Amino acid sequence: MKPIWIVDDDQSIRFVLEKALLREDLPTRSFTNTREVLAALEAAADDEMQGPQVLVSDIRMPGGSGLDLLDKIKAKHPGLPVIIMTAFSDLDSAVSAFQGGAFEYLPKPFDLPRAVELIRRAVDESQREEVSEERMAAAPEMLGQAPAMQDVFRAIGRLSQSNVTVLITGESGSGKELVARALHKHSPRASGPFVAINTAAIPKDLLESELFGHERGAFTGAQTMRRGRFEQAEGGTLFLDEIGDMPFDLQTRLLRVLSDGHFYRVGGHNSVKANVRVIAATHQDLEQRVKIGGFREDLFHRLNVIRLRLPALRERGEDIPALTRHFLQQSAKQLGVEPKRISDAALAQLATFSFPGNVRQLENICHWLTVMAPAQLIEAKDLPPEVMAGAAAAVAAPGASAAAATAEREPVAAPSTSAAAVLASASPTPSAPAAGAAPVGSGSWEAGLEQEAQSLLAAGRNDVWDVLSRRFESRLILTALANTRGRRIEAAQKLGIGRNTITRKIQELGLE
Repeated sequence: MKPIWIVDDDQSIRFVLEKALLREDLPTRSFTNTREVLAALEAAADDEMQGPQVLVSDIRMPGGSGLDLLDKIKAKHPGLPVIIMTAFSDLDSAVSAFQGGAFEYLPKPFDLPRAVELIRRAVDESQREEVSEERMAAAPEMLGQAPAMQDVFRAIGRLSQSNVTVLITGESGSGKELVARALHKHSPRASGPFVAINTAAIPKDLLESELFGHERGAFTGAQTMRRGRFEQAEGGTLFLDEIGDMPFDLQTRLLRVLSDGHFYRVGGHNSVKANVRVIAATHQDLEQRVKIGGFREDLFHRLNVIRLRLPALRERGEDIPALTRHFLQQSAKQLGVEPKRISDAALAQLATFSFPGNVRQLENICHWLTVMAPAQLIEAKDLPPEVMAGAAAAVAAPGASAAAATAEREPVAAPSTSAAAVLASASPTPSAPAAGAAPVGSGSWEAGLEQEAQSLLAAGRNDVWDVLSRRFESRLILTALANTRGRRIEAAQKLGIGRNTITRKIQELGLE
């Protein structure tokens, strides 16, 4: 593994971190100022393995601040996690660190175990980014034999020599960013950068600066000028995901950029030329958003030049076997284990599931199976509880018919595709009465749990409580983390448990 780079002019800080990280088998390399770091990065440019896995930097040092270093590193190495160390009196600087793209900040004096845990989390994030890049380079861009997907592929081909604005619609988890990347890769701008931003994931107060950048002194904590995503995507493609959630006042600024190709940084007085192709995506009905006044009609028409509708997974059931085998291969590669095979019976049962989370949910299920399935051949009984419960509902529902099964797979008017919806179908409802409750319904998650418990008991297992409890807790935590995009504290709040509890559970359950 590449080393953790530590930058601090205080020898005691460097010494303490070095020793703590070495005890965790994490190699280190230390520097006393920013000049040394920049020179080392330049020297390591030709050999990626000589660069850092994570960089930990003090904020105040002779010869250059940690924020200046952060800005320079993000310009050349945007995927490198940077942790900024700061005194409690530097909270304005901490805000600037986040706005500059820092992974996290570490207040001094810091708790050493917490610092090590934070650095290890940054290492995990860095390794996930590396695996993701390798997977994108080695794997097919997109898989799909279904007619609806073939239509999407044909549209990408027709647009391959165009710079026209594209609006991608489809449910959450259906692969809209994958389509955007394919449009970029096969366009005249392929040699330029592809920059993606989820407008729903960034607080309203920060989104304007994130998109358009800011000048030094534009607001409290803006100690340096920062380029926004439009400038970062210069000569390439900017992907605006979940555009339907963009605040109304920012929609006006976006319309101006799309209209005349110019914008102003926050606090700036000189216009900046934007040579960027915009691809937008949403899971919402933008026409309806326009009708209720939540989205500008003129911006909608500016974005809606070419519209690509991405089908939900339930509309392309014939692709489930190929996608499942592909994701099992990728999961095995990421974990460094032998790929698991899946039986025809298990595939048939998967095909009956409605996949409210679409392709992303299928990918998560394959990750789960790679870790949790007991044998190399995945049988139907090894599938996760929500899939088992869905199958039990289809079999046990009174008066079930082929027509009803077909209707189950038809797209609904307003499908719930969030991770919270998946959790609701796979976990208990806290407000459900403990006494006097209705019998367990065949279509409930409890039916799948009961079936799994009976299967384990019939097999003579004497650890059923532990096995099912671990699987239940793992599913709850993973779903909450997916809902909060990996933010543990927010996930703990949503689950109603403490921050220390979720951290301990993640370690106990091997979910790191």
